[in-house]
Amino acid sequence: MPIDAAKAVAAEPRSAEITWDHKDIQLYHLGLGAGVPATDPDELRYTLESKLHVLPSFATVAGAGMGVVGGLSAPGIDVNLAHVLHGGQTIELHRPIPVKGKATTTSRVAAVYDKTKAAVLVLRSEVADADGPLWTSDSQIFVRGEGGFGGDRGPSARLDVPERAPDRTVERAIREDQALLYRLSGDWNPLHADPEFAKLAGFDKPILHGLCSYGMTLKAVADTALGGDVSRITRYSTRFAGIVFPGETLRIRMWQEPGRVQVTVTAAEREDAPVLADTLVEHN
Repeated sequence: MPIDAAKAVAAEPRSAEITWDHKDIQLYHLGLGAGVPATDPDELRYTLESKLHVLPSFATVAGAGMGVVGGLSAPGIDVNLAHVLHGGQTIELHRPIPVKGKATTTSRVAAVYDKTKAAVLVLRSEVADADGPLWTSDSQIFVRGEGGFGGDRGPSARLDVPERAPDRTVERAIREDQALLYRLSGDWNPLHADPEFAKLAGFDKPILHGLCSYGMTLKAVADTALGGDVSRITRYSTRFAGIVFPGETLRIRMWQEPGRVQVTVTAAEREDAPVLADTLVEHN
């Protein structure tokens, strides 16, 4: 059995030092489409070092996503990367991410769930600097063909879409070159850049990174529902429900409730094909 669930969960956590500064923050924000219009004061908060704040989803690329990389090479985990899918992502913020930082990330396999036809690995990274905890990141990784070992099925994270109309609906265009820029933040998978590789994977052309859609969505929520104040965000979770291509448009629907914004994201040009589902931004 390629996955030994007990061994994986019992393995010692792995730690690594990570650093970042304003250039990493600015590059990440530009990869999400920030800076349009270039002189808009609201956009300068994402692009100009003297005014910079940090979108919390930056946590997914800080240190080039060491938690996922380390988790897939953990003891008890031996899988074919071609069978691996990023199924969901959650970030819990303990305090705002500083523009410049040096921190320790500690990563482990927090759980292994049995979905019968697939196994789900929960790869957890806890990041702290000299002042204490910064964030906790959980990546839910589906490994096709590795289920059926009699393990716990795990919790269901499905959210019912409210029956009322959304409070806000915004659209965010994806530039043709956006995946090429986003991958400079550390995800070099050729699926997002090489047309020949994309065809081998079953796609007509390269697809956008799921975590790019994740970041674009959080930016849209922060800008339109939270007054642009990223420091209010305390937790952000999603399930990756489908793909989107560079050149398409994300349609982002938001339902606001006290302390939270529920979101659905679809591909506008493809009859609202799902992109992100079960998406929740929690805030103070």
